[in-house]
Amino acid sequence: MRKIIKTLACAVLATVVTTGQSMAREGDQISIVGSSTVFPFSTIVAERFAKNTDFKAPVIESTGTGGGAKLFCSGIGLEHPDVTNASRAMKSSEKEKCTANGITPVEYMIGFDGITFSNSKKAKKYSLTKEEIFKAVSAKVMSEGKVVDNNFKTWSDINPSLPNVKIDVLAPPPSSGTRDAFVELVMHDTCKKLYKMSKADYKASCSALREDGAVTEAGENDNLIIEKLAANQDRFGIFGYSFLDQNKDKVQGSVVNGVAPSMETIADSSYKVSRPLFFYVKQEHVGVIPGLQEFADYFMSLTVSGSPLEAAGLIPKP
Repeated sequence: MRKIIKTLACAVLATVVTTGQSMAREGDQISIVGSSTVFPFSTIVAERFAKNTDFKAPVIESTGTGGGAKLFCSGIGLEHPDVTNASRAMKSSEKEKCTANGITPVEYMIGFDGITFSNSKKAKKYSLTKEEIFKAVSAKVMSEGKVVDNNFKTWSDINPSLPNVKIDVLAPPPSSGTRDAFVELVMHDTCKKLYKMSKADYKASCSALREDGAVTEAGENDNLIIEKLAANQDRFGIFGYSFLDQNKDKVQGSVVNGVAPSMETIADSSYKVSRPLFFYVKQEHVGVIPGLQEFADYFMSLTVSGSPLEAAGLIPKP
């Protein structure tokens, strides 16, 4: 009976696949794309799901939140993923693309994560304000009431009390939800609240990162950032708290606006550089791809306090 159900599922999805296109997977295997931040949590769930149910382990690819949404919303069928992980809520433009392609994304909020500004454990632990981080990474800064190109070279240029060390920051790429959240929570927040800019002005002037060598895009591999920070004590990296939590022997998170990142400070919102995490399920694939709804339910069952996901760095919802 199980084989019959799987065969029917494949047949149903095959009818919506354009003739001539190759199928990227088997019809009884869940395909997941999206956020590098949610990736380790999703991997833990997938391994346990396969071990504790009769379903196969899902195939998971870390593409970044934006890249995952693009793939997820591209269409219905076996060549399109069933689930996309996200370190921010899906944008209205992404939802519109889904709708245009007949897709209904079902949102699941799994918990919270903080965005850290971290450096090597062997280096000095920094205490920074959002404005100081903004001045270190933004392509444009404020000077005497005007928006100008960023010419800060060292941390002491920004604040004389900070070390006379060259600014060197590894940042996630534009496809990353961590990048989106960092821009919103640090850069936009600084220009909006401190510089009193209008929404149009801060989006235009406070969204781009430096391209003069002070900031380097590091790709979606957060583990590679960890290795580079461990190898260079003067370098900082921007990534989710879960990676900091898993690599406390190598890196440390800076204090931001007087609060250090931790599970407690993220959960109680006192650490202000934090965001919710999600995954989205393609409703049109539920009941067609075996185990898809069961996987979503299983994932949510592990988002509670005391779960393996919390041990891996996920901050559960209150």
